[in-house]
Order: sequence, then structure tokens, then C-alpha cells
Amino acid sequence: MIKDSSIEIIPAILVDDFEQLQEQIELVKLNTRRIQIDICDGQFTPSATWPYRKPDNNFEMLVREDLALPGWEKIDYEFDLMVNKPEEVVDDWVSVGASRIVLHIESKGNIKAAVEKLLGRVEIGVALNIDTPVKMINDVMINDQIQFIQLMGIDHIGFQGQEFDSKVIDKIAEVKKAFPNLDISIDGGVSLENAQDLIGAGVTRLIVGSAIFEAESPLGALEEFQSMI
Repeated sequence: MIKDSSIEIIPAILVDDFEQLQEQIELVKLNTRRIQIDICDGQFTPSATWPYRKPDNNFEMLVREDLALPGWEKIDYEFDLMVNKPEEVVDDWVSVGASRIVLHIESKGNIKAAVEKLLGRVEIGVALNIDTPVKMINDVMINDQIQFIQLMGIDHIGFQGQEFDSKVIDKIAEVKKAFPNLDISIDGGVSLENAQDLIGAGVTRLIVGSAIFEAESPLGALEEFQSMI
């Protein structure tokens, strides 16, 4: 049994609309200090999520701070921006309440400009698909201001419930060698069966979607993951 207070279990939410977002936050908010919300624009990813899938005024209200995400007093929110041109939208997500923002290096746009906009405001992570070379991180690194790397554990991002691709295990070792001071997240395919192997390989953050939210008891599943650390 691995016991390490530096390991985080982070529930990941991917939804169609704001009502679903609120419902899923309510399921876990009493037993987590951080939640990741997956944002897909339907361009960088095949499918779109809130707020791109069903536009409503809730997003604009959040940006204006006329509305707050549930549990904002105790929960730190990180937003995984699976979007093109992230440099055009990162300011909005900071206003919504981000404490961390994940940028995908394969997305179209100026990733370095997005990093520059976020410096000193939130914790910045860069996500890599399984087959993306680790060295590409150097293209967006500004004075070592990237705090973590998120490795995708699935082939097709923007969808939950996919099978874990074991190729990412080798990528963890590569990232640890190239960037020994950065935290490593794994997003996609994380399960109770592979969680301890991932932690043993050097992962410090497990992003867990379907293994929590498709469980009979999401709160119970979250607690089972948390019992491992």
C-alpha cells in the first residue's frame, strides 16, 4: 500500500451543460479539495462540452463573477482546456475561478502566448497526447514557469470511459528524466486496478473520470481511490 500525502486524486468532470456540471460537483464536493473540469470546444476535440455544446448565460455570469461554481469556498478548480486558440480564452477561465489551467500542446494557436498570460496567476500545466514527443514542452517553457505535465493515458481525448494505454508508463519515466522538478498528472483510463502502478511509476496526480462518476456510488469510489494514498 502506497501512502504519500503529496499524491492527489482529482475527480474529472466532462458534461454537456451547466446543470450536469452542478450535479456532478455535488456528488463529490464534500470529500475532495480539487476538481478538474474538462472543457472541449468541438474543434480541437471531436465533441464539445459545456460551455461550447449548449451555450447559455451561466458561463458569462461566471466570467463576470455574478455566479460562482458550487463549493468554490473550499474547492480548487482546475480546467483542462481541450480547445484551439487557448490564448484567446484563458483570461475568462481565470475569472471563472481557476487555480490551475491545463493547456494541450497539440492544439492550434499560440500556446506560449497562453502561458505568458497565465504567469503568476494560476498553476500552469501542459498536456501531451501519448504519441507527442516530450521535447515539445521546451517549445512553450518560459523561464521554467510550467508547474506540471499532464500525460494523457488514452488515445482519443475528450471522451471518458476509454481503456488505459500502457504506453504512457514509459512516457512517465521520460518526463521524470527530462523534467525532474515537475509534477506529473495522468488523465484518461485511470482505475482502481492501475492507480498504484501509476503512483509507483512517479505520478503525483491521478485525474479520475468514469471510474468515479460511472460508479454506483461516486463518493464511495472516490473514497476508495483516496484510501490508496
